[in-house]
Amino acid sequence: MKDATFADLGVSEVVAGELSQRGIDSPFAVQSLVIPDVLAGHDVLAQSPTGSGKTLAFGVPLVERIKDSDPRPSALVLAPTRELASQIVDDLRGIAHARALSIAAVYGGAGIVKQARLAGKAHILVATPGRLMDLIERRDVSLSRIKLLVLDEADRMLDMGFRPVVDKIVKMCARERQTLLFSATLQGEVGKVAKVYTSNPRRHEHAHSQERKGDVEHRFAKVTHDGKVTRLIAELNEAERGLTLVFVRTKRGADRLVKRLAKTNVRAAAMHGDKSQGQRERALANFEAGVVDTLVATDVAARGIDVAGITHVINYDIPATREDYVHRIGRTARAGASGVGLTLVTHEQVRETAGMLRGLGLDRELAQGGLPGGGSGARQEQAGRDGSPQRGGRRGGGRGRPQAAGAAPRRKGARNGASAGKRRSSSSVA
Repeated sequence: MKDATFADLGVSEVVAGELSQRGIDSPFAVQSLVIPDVLAGHDVLAQSPTGSGKTLAFGVPLVERIKDSDPRPSALVLAPTRELASQIVDDLRGIAHARALSIAAVYGGAGIVKQARLAGKAHILVATPGRLMDLIERRDVSLSRIKLLVLDEADRMLDMGFRPVVDKIVKMCARERQTLLFSATLQGEVGKVAKVYTSNPRRHEHAHSQERKGDVEHRFAKVTHDGKVTRLIAELNEAERGLTLVFVRTKRGADRLVKRLAKTNVRAAAMHGDKSQGQRERALANFEAGVVDTLVATDVAARGIDVAGITHVINYDIPATREDYVHRIGRTARAGASGVGLTLVTHEQVRETAGMLRGLGLDRELAQGGLPGGGSGARQEQAGRDGSPQRGGRRGGGRGRPQAAGAAPRRKGARNGASAGKRRSSSSVA
């Protein structure tokens, strides 16, 4: 049976052609679900994991619904972080230009005067809530003629405390508009927000198909506090590991760790909220290019990072929540590739970590790492969820298995025998 094409979904020849030039010929599942409804003018609520293709799911019909003669801006995409906003623009610029539309991103940490100038010329504005409010208060931007509003990663915006400013922004948009909301979960607070922001929406809940689930090796290693750096360096010195994302809890901790790694000749860069936008962009570009093969990041700074070929994710500091674990580890093993997720656990964190991860189907991996597992009840809780933990634990409703087209496979033989807790798994958290 022939695979569906973008043309089959009602996408114009010029946009389908631009996608084809990028090697994108067949729509992902979430795109097949969402695009026809958006083209038909419906509001849409979509629960879909990161890496499932959701940017094009809203971006393709968005550029089809906007005309070059429409007011500027006519479409607004709200994103929780500047990295995600920048990435959305990168993903949509080609198809927007194919329709003679301009697109611009506005976010904090960059010059507001230049951003105001670009925003005033853009048909499609991609913005973080705080910087957008700055521009509105300066009267550089008006939302009164926004006819298509997208809220991307709405759950994360709420987690980051943006609800009051997002409420203000939504009220400033035209009442007769089309609203699309994408989120890891449509339950709880996000569900309440969705009812307020949308009108008779079409609802889609999408989880990755089995063949798109990555192959993640979940590892847990008990370490002493003083031994954490030594263990990390040992992992980073493995000859066959590829790009590695190391998570820490604090900005200061990220900088301190990069300095310590530099003394052992490990090429690493830090990425956190105190870095300027230019510094963050350079760090990410150097990481993608392999100039540095280790990126040390905080959770918020890593939001929106979508880098193909990350073979290892190392939790140098344990995550604060179960959903943070899912989100972190989901940065590797994308689009069916393989990857390793290693968590360093100090002895006093053993019970906390085991309790946090209960219900994710990792009992065996935890036990192999010397941590108590969640027991049979946790396995029963996980059964039948199609690979996604419920909140708490997010991506369908847990922040499950992020994927990205074109991720490079893990290098052959990477770390198959040294760490505790190393069963290869396609469990819900990959």
